Amino acid sequence: MSERRGCIFNIQRFSIHDGPGIRTTIFFKGCPLRCTWCSNPESQKRQPEPIWDNQKKQEIITGAYYTVEEVMEVIRKDIDYYEESKGGITVTGGEVLAQKAFVIELLKKCREENIHTACETSAFSSSSDFNELIEPLDLLIMDIKHHSEDAHKAKTGVSLEPILKNLDQAINSQKEMLLRIPIIPAYNNSLEDAEAFGQLLLCHQVKEVELLPFHQFGKSKYNYLKRAYEYEGVPQLTSKDLLPYAAIIEKFGITCSIA
Repeated sequence: MSERRGCIFNIQRFSIHDGPGIRTTIFFKGCPLRCTWCSNPESQKRQPEPIWDNQKKQEIITGAYYTVEEVMEVIRKDIDYYEESKGGITVTGGEVLAQKAFVIELLKKCREENIHTACETSAFSSSSDFNELIEPLDLLIMDIKHHSEDAHKAKTGVSLEPILKNLDQAINSQKEMLLRIPIIPAYNNSLEDAEAFGQLLLCHQVKEVELLPFHQFGKSKYNYLKRAYEYEGVPQLTSKDLLPYAAIIEKFGITCSIA
């Protein structure tokens, strides 16, 4: 095993989200997107950085470097739980493709040890990088932020086009996949947006999608990082709020759930 190191800002054990069963979720630093609603703004920069710790009342450094074996030592602690619950690991971020070589090495090591692998990604990458990433995966979780190229670029800073190409690649690979749409007020939450998403997903042969209601879980992190937050004071959305949105998407023959 190589001594390559990855920059990680959290390893969360006993997670029950982002994949089946009990999971260990590894959060990687670095992301090419700059979503203005990002709930993990400490994940955007590739390197460790200072952040205010409100419990300790002092600045701490978020992010540390690990070897694959050091991460595996944490993962192996919960193998019995994975086996009993049909769980495993989920790599997320940030954007895992920002540390592609390390992430792929980690996923392959988990595969060797019969640990279920899942990955959350924006899928913003070259087709070749994306193909390398999904090969060792059991479950691909990807999201799409907008149906319009201009609107996507305006709020994320990157083009939608490569993401859609990789969506097609993922569908053609026949990997188990969950596609998600974060629903953001005054950005993509209108019923007209739902109609446009339905048409887009139908065009790309998507069969199932999950809606993620806008929340404020990451709001305090912007203050702790001394960054401005565009969605200060914007009300959260509930599952009930998104029922009409989901109904429109389902008119296109797409199964639509709400997280």
